[in-house]
Amino acid sequence: MNTSNAILWLIAIPLFSSPIIYLLGRIVMRAQKSQQAFRPAKLLAVIALLATAYPLYIAGDAYLTDGTYQIQINSITLQMDGIALLLSGIVLGLGLMATIFSATYMKGDIGEEKFYALLTALIGSIIGLGLAGDLFNMWVWFEAMTITGYTLVAFYQDQKGSLEAGVKYLVQSAAGSVLVLLGIVLVFMETSTVNLAEIHAAITGPSISLLVAGALFIIGFGVKTALVPLHTWLPDAHSQAPSGISAMLSGVVIEAGLICILRSVGAISAASNQWGLILLVMGALNIALGNMMALRQTEVKRLLAYSSIGHVGYMLVGFGAALSFGTLDGAAGGFFHMTTHALMKGLAFFSAGTLLYTLHLANGNHEPLVLDDLNGVSKRYPILALCFSIALLALGGLPPLAGFMSKWQIFVAGFQTQNIWVQALVIFAALNSVLSLGYYAPMVNRMYRKEPSAIVATGKPITFSLGFPIIIFTLLVIVIGYWPTMFSWITGPAANSLLAAFGA
Repeated sequence: MNTSNAILWLIAIPLFSSPIIYLLGRIVMRAQKSQQAFRPAKLLAVIALLATAYPLYIAGDAYLTDGTYQIQINSITLQMDGIALLLSGIVLGLGLMATIFSATYMKGDIGEEKFYALLTALIGSIIGLGLAGDLFNMWVWFEAMTITGYTLVAFYQDQKGSLEAGVKYLVQSAAGSVLVLLGIVLVFMETSTVNLAEIHAAITGPSISLLVAGALFIIGFGVKTALVPLHTWLPDAHSQAPSGISAMLSGVVIEAGLICILRSVGAISAASNQWGLILLVMGALNIALGNMMALRQTEVKRLLAYSSIGHVGYMLVGFGAALSFGTLDGAAGGFFHMTTHALMKGLAFFSAGTLLYTLHLANGNHEPLVLDDLNGVSKRYPILALCFSIALLALGGLPPLAGFMSKWQIFVAGFQTQNIWVQALVIFAALNSVLSLGYYAPMVNRMYRKEPSAIVATGKPITFSLGFPIIIFTLLVIVIGYWPTMFSWITGPAANSLLAAFGA
């Protein structure tokens, strides 16, 4: 398989598998009379994602060996660079674990085959978004991600909260998409092209229309990235979606929106030298509001959702420092935290989802998991409590776990700028990281220090499919903490790709 074919298969396998998963799953379901009979959709989804790993390996190896590779199909441009490789790896790894996790979580639900088909399509859409080398097709993939994401957020159609979250997600995402399309029109009017590299080469200086386009890109894609104050859809969507989808939304969907901002603004970076400053300011807002709102929550999944807003802020600080001062470590730190956040938040949502399933859903109760439900969990589920605690403490930046290492790289890069304002922002971010332990640590305390709640005594056993992703991600969070250079082979090239896109 050559590189061109590998890039095409990287998108084609999950997208073409999606309708097959649905149709075969539907046919088998109609042929069976028992709700507990084997459904092939989950197995087909796992096979499709494992098969996608092969072209990713081929295309990634070619990029790491020979540099950025680009193919042109009529007006469609696809490129494999460090950013595309990083995003594809994150979504494929997290998506595979979410699929395995959902084998028990979604078992017997109406439309189970639709769930796996849509999840596979969501993964393919995000891979296509990362590979897009022109603005219009990036927007098309962004729309595909939005539509599949909406149907998964509103998957529980019989629940009012789920439908409300889905509508809020769809309306705000659609509004953002319209703004992005207007920005693309302005860029095309100014440069007569939508190819990212050609746009960058065509811009010779400041332009009002391009500055407006940049603002539209940041606002439009910023909705999906949950930039403050465009974040209001996120807590409802993350809390109401199935827990495997909550992990995807928090661990990779909002990061895909951030990649879109970086790609689109990078193409028009010559129109202004203030893009890095904008990211730094937005990073400060996200860190502050995300932490403050998380402190107020009583529902576990809503708390984790708000904390994602803050973690996007840390990424923005790293990227902003890199773009303003050309610090490669800042960009590498931003991508490193993007990777560790996917692992940590995936682990946290898988753990919370397992508790939600064993304590509520398996007993026919669709109430949310609240903080009081965590009381004494370690007495009945000691390994799960340990894994959940590791996820929470890693998110809070406690050494020597993965979250501390990625935040540390961002903070060091900020001090390397030798700019007093950036250094003050780094101190502010570090203090907020400590503040986040104000809502993470009490959750750990509840699991170990308090007497078991009544609902814990009625909890069901944890199945293999629920526990396997949790164990794998726990090990990765610990290992990365002790071996922080584990992903340098990809975060470094991704940082180089980002600075090259901005002409640095």
